[in-house]
Amino acid sequence: MIQCNIRDNTEHHQLERAQAQAEALVDLHRRKDEFLAMLSHELRNPLAAITNAVELLDLERDEPIQQKARTIIRRQVGNLVVLVNDLLEVSRVLSGRIQLHQEELDLRGVAQQAVETARTLIDQRKHRLNVVLPPEPAWVLGDAIRLEEVIVNLLSNAAKYTPEGGDIRLSIKEEAEEVVIRVRDSGGGIAPNLLPQIFDLFTQAQRTLDRSQGGLGVGLTVVRKVVEMHGGTTEAHSSGLGQGSEFIVRLPALRSPARQAKIPAAKRAQPVQTWRVLVVDDNADSADSTAAILETSGHEVQVAYSAQKALEMAVEYQPDIVLLDIGLPDMDGYEVAKHLRQTPELKEMRLIATTGYGQQSDRQRSREAGFDEHVVKPVEWRKLEDLLASLMKRPRSSE
Repeated sequence: MIQCNIRDNTEHHQLERAQAQAEALVDLHRRKDEFLAMLSHELRNPLAAITNAVELLDLERDEPIQQKARTIIRRQVGNLVVLVNDLLEVSRVLSGRIQLHQEELDLRGVAQQAVETARTLIDQRKHRLNVVLPPEPAWVLGDAIRLEEVIVNLLSNAAKYTPEGGDIRLSIKEEAEEVVIRVRDSGGGIAPNLLPQIFDLFTQAQRTLDRSQGGLGVGLTVVRKVVEMHGGTTEAHSSGLGQGSEFIVRLPALRSPARQAKIPAAKRAQPVQTWRVLVVDDNADSADSTAAILETSGHEVQVAYSAQKALEMAVEYQPDIVLLDIGLPDMDGYEVAKHLRQTPELKEMRLIATTGYGQQSDRQRSREAGFDEHVVKPVEWRKLEDLLASLMKRPRSSE
């Protein structure tokens, strides 16, 4: 008798196909993240050059029409920077690559910084902003940069979706065991059917053809993710279209801080100090415009467009500060930094990475290569001046 064994391999083949599809998706997400990081970098270089050029034009007295044109350029470049940051942020959020650097914070100081960051958009749309902070510190354990990002997102969202001349209110209050942040606006409100999904990725109110509010619909997703990572919760409330909206963030209160957190003090006018600066960037427009702005502030500046030239010039020029781009073609900025740190004559020199790469892994590599600071292009000029002054006051780390 002939026996015939027949096996049904359908389930086995289905499992193989499912596994292959899963691996393909993982690879697709990896390549997507790499693409977004590279896109962000490539977009930030021309944005930096344009921003610097506008800063230079601001130094000249000219006709009202030229002033208006500069205002438009500055505003639209700012919008592009927000969009570029959103592109990269959504990738980090979904992949869980956000890392928190937690410390004991007085949330009042974080809120003040956030208001300054969001002020341009709020003023641009002629809104009235009311900020209500408690008289006593509101302690939390958190990442100051990420929590500032949460408040900036909520304020920017309120500003975008509130008609010109509206009212926005930011308040912080301690309630029971929580510190509660509320952002309320007099804007268009949220439709009842949209309210349950308002924190979901790419969710936006109904879009008009003019896309006047702009944005990619990722800001509130970032808010929810960051707040959850801090052990908190987010809520959205609205009585309906035309009735305004309120966003509420609840964070665990810190009862017994081990040390005194600081509220950023109002900036005082300080005498201008000047230094010898070497600007290293293969993008000539970005390098030259940065150098031109530094020179207008009284700094002595030289420019190198390649890694090799930078290494040669640094020894001869003996700069106090080097602004060094990471994405150099012949030798990347990390390697240049390591070479500079190994040069005895340059042991007191300060190194600042100025780059389009801003992920946490990039900042970690910068520290390991010997950079003192890592800033992402385009760099707001006044913040860079403050950074230079702060950096030169600090003793050089021996690590």
